[in-house]
Amino acid sequence: MLTIIIQSLLTHHTNRGLIMSETSCLSLAKKIIAGYRIKRGDDLSLFLKAPLAELQEGARLLQDHFCGKHVDFCTIINGRSGHCGENCKYCAQAACHHTGIEEYGFLPQETILAHARANEAAGANRFAIVTSGRALAGRDFDRAIEAYEAMRATCHIDLCASHGLLTRAQLRRLHAAGVTSYHHNIETSRHFFPQICTSHTYDDRIRTIKMAQEEGFCVCSGGIIGMGETWEDRLDMAVSLAELGIESIPINALMPIPGTGMEGRPQLPAADILRTIAFFRYINPTANIRLAAGRKLLPENGATALRAGASASITGNMLTTSGTTIKEDMAMIAALGLTNRTEDCQAVTGTCGAR
Repeated sequence: MLTIIIQSLLTHHTNRGLIMSETSCLSLAKKIIAGYRIKRGDDLSLFLKAPLAELQEGARLLQDHFCGKHVDFCTIINGRSGHCGENCKYCAQAACHHTGIEEYGFLPQETILAHARANEAAGANRFAIVTSGRALAGRDFDRAIEAYEAMRATCHIDLCASHGLLTRAQLRRLHAAGVTSYHHNIETSRHFFPQICTSHTYDDRIRTIKMAQEEGFCVCSGGIIGMGETWEDRLDMAVSLAELGIESIPINALMPIPGTGMEGRPQLPAADILRTIAFFRYINPTANIRLAAGRKLLPENGATALRAGASASITGNMLTTSGTTIKEDMAMIAALGLTNRTEDCQAVTGTCGAR
């Protein structure tokens, strides 16, 4: 676990050469722009005790430097819903939960293609098929490959995939089919993970992420906050993602769903979500910090966050909760002076990351 020293005064020194509790948010942001990177073991108390407005000011400086005015919009389709044999406490699709969600097998290719074309026409940057279950396999995996190949042949939108704990051979097939990004969350800290899932391990997820990176994917990996974890767990997750070199980090705020193991959890205050987004930007300065589920808990549906650390968002509906339309999000970023057109932003590389 991370060493987090939360004191009113801190007088000792570390070998890192940076005492964060004696550093302002802006000066830390400038150090990061100059090349400094936060590492495991650093004192991270500044992120918890700095006034939110000051923390966000530094996050905005970092965002402007590493992301420019660009916002990346991704869209998803729930390609196979429910009947999942895993026991993730937060998930409406786990078979052990009784949530009343719609359950169905892998969608017809025509349905997937229609959604991809519509999202591309609306201006989204990328499109992902997301499927329930430990890992997509058998004929359903073949159907997914066929759908990706058809999209690559007829669409120009970047293709992403989220199909669980795949094998290396499966990842290679996905990459050959035209998928450029693979999504696989770590969900929380290593310490807290057993509290939310016991049917697979944190290390199972790490292995999949590393394999995807080795096979040439840009990996999108983040987690969920508000499940009962501590601030230390959130900081630990941010550092773990930095250590993995993750390029796109979705931050979900738990939306407790009746019938799941998290149904009684209180919704997070907006200030807690905004603080998390801001310090993720300091710890992962070159990544796209992506708004995901729980955006509706934020001021102005996330507009504040998009000028204080967040440089990307899922748009449209989520897997099992409603979202915001692409048209609404396009209008929002235009009002903020931002754009999702990659040709307008030199900082964007064309991967799922900011730079």
